[in-house]
Amino acid sequence: MKRRHLAPLVLATLLAGCGVPAEDTPRRVHPPPGPFPAPVPAATTAPAGRFDETLCLVRDNHIVPVVRRVDRPFTPEEQLRHLLAGPTAGERNDDLASALPGAVNAAGATVIGTQARIVVVGPGADTGRSDEVLAFGQIVCTLTSRDDVNTVAFLRDGRPLGVPRADGSLSTEPLTRADYTPLINAR
Repeated sequence: MKRRHLAPLVLATLLAGCGVPAEDTPRRVHPPPGPFPAPVPAATTAPAGRFDETLCLVRDNHIVPVVRRVDRPFTPEEQLRHLLAGPTAGERNDDLASALPGAVNAAGATVIGTQARIVVVGPGADTGRSDEVLAFGQIVCTLTSRDDVNTVAFLRDGRPLGVPRADGSLSTEPLTRADYTPLINAR
């Protein structure tokens, strides 16, 4: 009879020792890759201001909208400057980056009606970078997040610039968020 009670006790003791060891500090756990990229929530920052400013950054070859809080309304030019400045330290800690450096040299933004016009300067049309689609997508998705901008046109030397869309085709026409939908990560 003692052996019958001893076996469950030994089994319970062995199972109790087969867990994950405790850790003093939390650590980030990354889900295993699957057949489809899992939606990644937008990065959050501590609320600082009264106005939302959406900037589209990049994580794992996808465009990720990030909302920052600012103290005053911002112009499209300021929003473009904030995008060109890249992610904050906290956003970089959330694995967010920018495809813009070296891919697109945007010199300024003006809005005419509901169209933002971006002047691009610098390297030739083909820089050989594979992330140009993401870079242009960051600009289009950022500026069309505004209520006053529906389309974005890119100009070089006063002429329309051929810009890659998510499907790889070039367009000299004004672009919308829909041109980059396959690259936008859902919240």
